[in-house]
Amino acid sequence: MKKLFLVLAIAASLQAFDAQAQVKSPAAAKSAVEKAEATTQNPKQAGKPATWVKYGKALLDAYNAPIGNVWIGMGRQEFDVLGASEKPASEEVVTLSGRQMTKLVCETKNLYFNENGQLEIIEVTAPVFEDVLDRAMNAYAEAGKVDAKGQKTKDIAAGLTDVAKKFSDEAYNAYSLGDYALSSELFEKAAAASGTAPLSQLDTNAVYNAGFTAYFAGNYDRAKVFYETCLANNYYGEGGEVFSRLAEIADKGGDKAGSKDYLERGFSLFPQSQSILVGLINYYMANNEDTDRLFELLDEAKKNEPDNASLYYVEGNIYVELGDGDSAIAAYNKCSEINPDYEYGYIGAGVYYYDHAVELQNQASTEMDDAKYAALMGEFETSLKSCIAPFEKAFELTKDPEIKATIAEYLKNASFRFRTEGPEYQEMYDKYANYNPAN
Repeated sequence: MKKLFLVLAIAASLQAFDAQAQVKSPAAAKSAVEKAEATTQNPKQAGKPATWVKYGKALLDAYNAPIGNVWIGMGRQEFDVLGASEKPASEEVVTLSGRQMTKLVCETKNLYFNENGQLEIIEVTAPVFEDVLDRAMNAYAEAGKVDAKGQKTKDIAAGLTDVAKKFSDEAYNAYSLGDYALSSELFEKAAAASGTAPLSQLDTNAVYNAGFTAYFAGNYDRAKVFYETCLANNYYGEGGEVFSRLAEIADKGGDKAGSKDYLERGFSLFPQSQSILVGLINYYMANNEDTDRLFELLDEAKKNEPDNASLYYVEGNIYVELGDGDSAIAAYNKCSEINPDYEYGYIGAGVYYYDHAVELQNQASTEMDDAKYAALMGEFETSLKSCIAPFEKAFELTKDPEIKATIAEYLKNASFRFRTEGPEYQEMYDKYANYNPAN
């Protein structure tokens, strides 16, 4: 999940441990909940917001009880020392989403340590109450209803914020464990907790994630509801991804016109989005519609931002997808002309020449005629050499270490081919083969 699902980490510090050390035992937490709940049944006490705040707090303590003195980000060595009183019943290596993790089975929970030895997932297997977070949310909601004077607003809002965070934690866990449907339900509850008065906040990130996980669970109607809520609140996801997802959902449902509308709306706001761009191109080609509409949309954007070099980079990408290499290079060159310090114009040209060289090499590998083979290999070398200058300029300009490393890989491969032609290519190969973004 790209960029959208980050494990919530807490610093593994002594302060964090001290905070965790106050966690109640499951038995003590259950007793405290029962006592606080009994108070809410007293008509005189039920009208006081403090009664419901105390009940909500007791429920959150019950949520924390099975977790004990561990925290996300905790190191394995820390667990072995600080959690010495809680010996795992078993330990095994498991694979989650293609990643190997060490799973410790404890009395009330399963702990998953990642490849760096840090605790990444806490899966509670013996909760004090199955619906503890739902009950906590309802308790704080009731506190808000009876707090007519707003005297406990701060405490109630803090409680709801904590509930929302814990729902999100559980949603991330469910996602990591591969249960996308459950993850979507939990993200929806996180959004509901944030939206409960008096907190009354719209957590667009939770709404987006509820849609994202519903989509991966194959529940497209449900995903659409959350994505539409995102659009209604001007939350589009990274690079306008919400539009791409809604277009895919519409297409899966046979609504071609709706799919096109989402893509065109997304393109008008995010012309650099590759997913939207490719979606539009595929739509026009699959439905035998005129791809000139793409250039019309781009021209509209250019009128609004005539000095926006990135629009010419997008234009170059469109031409590449349409198989018009000469026009693509012209657009990339225009991009670099408008803004010589914008690396993507050079990257676009470099990638085009490199990919074209690979295509020519593949063609040559199946050519049986010697003369045609020699001609193709000549074109191959010309195109491969042509990628070097724009890539080197992009390498010089970009500040992004990941992009720099990718460009270095391209240049290493290109210069390797010509290293016997002169010392400059050998030097180039050595430079990029030994490039280390950490230095």
